[in-house]
Amino acid sequence: MATADHIDTDEVLGVRGLTVTYGAVTALRDLSIEVRRGEVVALLGANGAGKSTMLRTISGVVRPRAGEVRLEGDRIDGLRPSQIVARGVAHSPEGRRLFGSLTVAENLRLGAAQRRDRENVEADRERLYDLFPILRERSQQQSGTLSGGEQQMVALSRALMARPRLLLLDEPSLGIAPLIVQQIFASLAELKETGVTMLLVEQNINVALGLADRAYVLRTGEISLEGPAADLKRNYEEVAAAYLGVRR
Repeated sequence: MATADHIDTDEVLGVRGLTVTYGAVTALRDLSIEVRRGEVVALLGANGAGKSTMLRTISGVVRPRAGEVRLEGDRIDGLRPSQIVARGVAHSPEGRRLFGSLTVAENLRLGAAQRRDRENVEADRERLYDLFPILRERSQQQSGTLSGGEQQMVALSRALMARPRLLLLDEPSLGIAPLIVQQIFASLAELKETGVTMLLVEQNINVALGLADRAYVLRTGEISLEGPAADLKRNYEEVAAAYLGVRR
């Protein structure tokens, strides 16, 4: 990991010594991770491990007690969420959090609200409709009336409309039928091929490791295991032990 004195130009995200507390509860303890340009990095762990807290801290929703967050070498942990979005971090949150009364097209338009290159916005929306063809069919439908899988596609597309330097994905498979999960992760694999840098929070170990280049396993706010995703996938028993403390 790069130091403050020597910035690694390939490091998009550098989290160092991060500690986050909620009152007397420590959610993250002296945690450090990195995401390099074009990588997909997975954060694995059970409920309460600190995964979503990590993403919320990176996106500025939660302020850390200690440590720092850097985006391409610049500290962002003291910025407001809107400023972090403007710097190029897009967050597709757990639970999707769409504007249910707005149409699919309107939700996507909101994702591009801070962009200055308005002439490219429509072209990007069309590319996302190519990635998720059902959204073209549903473009004038209220997002709140869509299925869970379709809503997840909208949430992901809304984040991508910002043309992010870093895409944060929080539990994209949550509450979605297995077949739709496969479709969404196939689309994420296509995005990976285009060079989109992603930090993925996911409880589904197999699909996450199938997409990711590297992974960190969190347990009670600390990293219990890390390594190349392919190695971790081959050693599922070790991952399961680090993840839950149990054997398969």
